[in-house]
Amino acid sequence: MASRKPIKKVRRPVRPAARKKAARASFKLTYATMFNPPEKLHANFDAALAKVKAGLGQDHPMYINGQERFSPEKLEDHSPINSDWLLGTFQKGSVGDVRQAIAGARAAFPRWSGMRWEERVRLVRKAAGLIEKRVYEIAAVVSLEVGKNRMEALGDVQETADLLYYACDQMEANRGYVKPMGTDPLAGFKASNISVLRPYGVWVVISPFNFPSALSGGPAGSALVTGNCVVFKPASDTPWTGRKLAECFRDAGLPAGVFNYITGSGSTVGEELITNPGIDGITFTGSFDVGMRIYSIFTRGKFPRPVILEMGGKNPAIVSRNANLDDAAIGIMRSAFGLQGQKCSACSRVFVEAPVKEAFLEKLLALTGKISVGDPTRREIYMGPVVNRSGYEGYKGFVQELARAGTILTGGKVLTEGALAKGYFCAPTLVDNLPMEHKLWQEEMFLPITTIHAVDSLEEAMRLANDVNYGLTAGFYGSKREAAWYFDKIQAGVCYANRPQGATTGAWPGFQPFGGWKGSGSSGKNAGGLYYLPLYMHEQIRTLISR
Repeated sequence: MASRKPIKKVRRPVRPAARKKAARASFKLTYATMFNPPEKLHANFDAALAKVKAGLGQDHPMYINGQERFSPEKLEDHSPINSDWLLGTFQKGSVGDVRQAIAGARAAFPRWSGMRWEERVRLVRKAAGLIEKRVYEIAAVVSLEVGKNRMEALGDVQETADLLYYACDQMEANRGYVKPMGTDPLAGFKASNISVLRPYGVWVVISPFNFPSALSGGPAGSALVTGNCVVFKPASDTPWTGRKLAECFRDAGLPAGVFNYITGSGSTVGEELITNPGIDGITFTGSFDVGMRIYSIFTRGKFPRPVILEMGGKNPAIVSRNANLDDAAIGIMRSAFGLQGQKCSACSRVFVEAPVKEAFLEKLLALTGKISVGDPTRREIYMGPVVNRSGYEGYKGFVQELARAGTILTGGKVLTEGALAKGYFCAPTLVDNLPMEHKLWQEEMFLPITTIHAVDSLEEAMRLANDVNYGLTAGFYGSKREAAWYFDKIQAGVCYANRPQGATTGAWPGFQPFGGWKGSGSSGKNAGGLYYLPLYMHEQIRTLISR
């Protein structure tokens, strides 16, 4: 929430109003404020990075039913900055490991769900405080493991703590989701009707590589605070970040079996998690194809089970002839190339009214040309590498196709000079003159590539913006009257107007809840918002009649 102090030592839980008063004079790290941090933040990150680098190459266990678990087979985690860097080894979990984690979670569920909700809030808040206390260390891991620049990495970890805090605040604000209902008009009887939201049971969280902290800890914390037990599988590219989060939940004092961390391949561990009948609900963030497969599998169970899916985006920005072009250019640049375009909220399509296209492009190209690409742990670097060789090779294939079909204005090449030779570095790429029937106007590339198209009117821009299967985020630049029209017409879950901090990116819990429409999400409710926690619970009506 806006009221909370970030990047500070863990502190005693306080009420939201007290946090608001205490934080007014402090720097608050969010994705909108990350561009001008205090110097101390950089110094703390550098110190944590040195410590983390000194511990590279260790073997990290899984955490199952309160016990550390090693396996005979290992997975190596290499950095995309330099593929020679072995960050650590992790366990190649088996089907048996998954089943034991589920069994442990099922055994822990009666005690955890039967606990007073205030006690669960206390423990989840304690985990959030530990994440804040360790924010620099975890962010250094994220930067090395994903290739995020230091500010994006710090934002990812701080957002995790804020998502947990926000879930706890919502649990408190709704008094555990126990609400009195109407009283039956029964002559001679006294009626009591109470609505209670209760947890489902064992909840799976499968997270993506691009926000390995926030999109792991956020849904896990929501499942936990509402009384579910969790089995968590991180992305194969980011097991170390997942391990750091598991340590925070463990050290907060959650009972054995309440939170389980398991690593392994999607074909083994992931498959068992989504097909095992002992799972009561799942949160998945990743590709549309995998998400829809999970959705299909869950419909084939003995009965319906909740599925919370976030499946990417093909996010547009519209630039009106009345726009502030400086704001539009910097907002679109930041959203197109932050985290190398590997955000589900990245701005990958730009529709600009023809009379201002050339002036807008001049500004956007100038900003893009100043982007620094390199080791993202260095403070001056904006763009690091893409996360793995698959993305690197995918980038090369896409730019070849785009060069044939359209005009590459800048970028369009991998970067292999000097220290970049052993990483997966790609140049930020802008493409013009791509025919609108080309498939890459529709498909999510998840890379630092953005396509641009001139339109004759805002109505044409809106039609093209909505003409995709996704509906996650969207941006607009123009007059206030036009912005009101845009909000009414755009088909997306997170919508920004006239935002230089990011055209389509930068959501924060308590400010901009994050979720999508159409093929971008299954629930219609946004994480970090007012309506998210009830997704992890089902309703029970309790009617008691007395004389």
